[in-house]
Amino acid sequence: MRKLWTLGLCLFAAVLTHGMVEPVAAQSTGARIEREAGQQFTGKAYARSTGGTFEACAARCLADKRCMALEHNRGGGRVTNRNVYCRLYSARSEMRTSKFADVGYKTEAALPASPSVAGGGAGSPDQTKAPEPAQAEQAARKAADERKAAEMRRADEARKVAEAKQQADRSVQASRSAPPPAPPVVAMPPPASAPAPAPASPSAGAEPPAASPAPAATPPAAASKEPARPSTRSMSPSNKAVPSAASAAWDVVPVFYGTDRNRQTLAKRVAYGSDRARRLELGQALVTVPKLHQVPNVERPWAIKIPYLDITLYQESEDPKKHFTIKELKALSRDEMLALVRERLAASKNFKDQALVMIHGYNNGFDEALFRTAQIAYDLKFDGVPFLYSWPSGGGITSYPYDRDSATQAEQYLSQFLLLVLNETGAKAVNIIAHSMGNQPLLSVLRELKRSNPTEVARINQIILAAPDVDRDAFEYIAGQLQGVSRGITMYVSSNDAALGISRRFAGGVPRAGDVPADIGPSIVAGIDTIDVSALSTDYLAINHSNYAEKSALIQDIELVFRTGERPPENRLPILKRMPSPKGDFWRYPN
Repeated sequence: MRKLWTLGLCLFAAVLTHGMVEPVAAQSTGARIEREAGQQFTGKAYARSTGGTFEACAARCLADKRCMALEHNRGGGRVTNRNVYCRLYSARSEMRTSKFADVGYKTEAALPASPSVAGGGAGSPDQTKAPEPAQAEQAARKAADERKAAEMRRADEARKVAEAKQQADRSVQASRSAPPPAPPVVAMPPPASAPAPAPASPSAGAEPPAASPAPAATPPAAASKEPARPSTRSMSPSNKAVPSAASAAWDVVPVFYGTDRNRQTLAKRVAYGSDRARRLELGQALVTVPKLHQVPNVERPWAIKIPYLDITLYQESEDPKKHFTIKELKALSRDEMLALVRERLAASKNFKDQALVMIHGYNNGFDEALFRTAQIAYDLKFDGVPFLYSWPSGGGITSYPYDRDSATQAEQYLSQFLLLVLNETGAKAVNIIAHSMGNQPLLSVLRELKRSNPTEVARINQIILAAPDVDRDAFEYIAGQLQGVSRGITMYVSSNDAALGISRRFAGGVPRAGDVPADIGPSIVAGIDTIDVSALSTDYLAINHSNYAEKSALIQDIELVFRTGERPPENRLPILKRMPSPKGDFWRYPN
């Protein structure tokens, strides 16, 4: 145990050290690399090398006129991505948070032929001669002027943002005072949201607070150019926003859930573990989404853990200004949940009278599944009702056999939950997204519902099968019986999904439905649009098992599917390539 604590302290010190490096500059001209710690680019690099420090990577970028930005991975990533590497980019790309990488970008385009970097060490470019005093003074003045100009630009941008916010607040006040009040609109993100205060767990018969949307405020100047993009807000039963000083920092997404996990009572709220309750329980969670959220991430506190042992050496504290958090979670009776759901459906506009049901996959805890459901709804600007069905996954890498059996025994409870959403909520269109092993119970339930309740399944709008972890032969047999179960079915598959590779080894080498084996290609079933998303997996060694939620392009396609249902896929997304095969056509994202 003492060795483990020593290892944790060393890792923590290393993390802190990485965050304290100053910007790297070229001594001859003032060109410099501005470092942003804890970030990673999502675009494609034109050059990559292994090993070295951030300073050596910066030296390489400064020496290359084509280089406009860099990414340095410190080698602390997943088990399959531990190498230290440096990547160079010809332009700044979209960034996302990362525990193990830092990015840097040049402050100017004019670069010296051979810059030098202090502390570059082995692998740094050849250094130029020291500049003359006059040149050094001129370079220093130029760098100071640039920093001052950058500070002025940031101050000007902050001023404009503040003015826009004030104008939006005035618009909100005007809309609230004007009779009659405008109907509430939900979609997600900005402007400011106001989470409701968390009440104590309700007793039987107590009226729970509703979590419904409020009207979004759009500045008049923007209103004439594009439709308003309203935000989700936590609402009181009177359907008016609850003011809060902290509401400018995050939004609140209500997620209604069904689960057959065993309930646990914690000091602050209800929780659900990995044991089976053998019954269906309903409830609602209010999930906070930080205004700093970057599509399509789930921002959570970073932690130092020992792989496979589930031992956490250090974890950052939760902060709703930076992280997805659970503001409130409570179990509800059937009538309590239906009342809140109908209230939210009545307020929907972008996705009028629509519901979205998420079913998570292997190795997912209850809270993690809530965060992912909130992220999908938020990024889709889904102002209908988001639902989660959470079956009792063990939530560990080694729990695959337990998860597979738990998913099977959960079929009866998933069926009850889907019938509740289809028949009693008032939703006129129900969309379903199943991920990984969550496809296993869903396919069986859909086949049974089509046989016994054909009128109910008619309300299913679109079904997304994301990386289905189902035996390929069994999938093709069951999926062939689902003709007409919905208005459309889309399946996302990938050739580099590491998690499905592990599943395949558990299954004795039999391919999974979400695989794209090189020798036989993807699974193709009549009535299902199969889309190969392998090209969206930009990091070859990464575990790409959550591509359906972690790639902006897929978020956009899912939104188009839900809104339009347009088929074939290239009609709604022209970049997709139609690929012929002996079993039929499928579609592929280009490289």
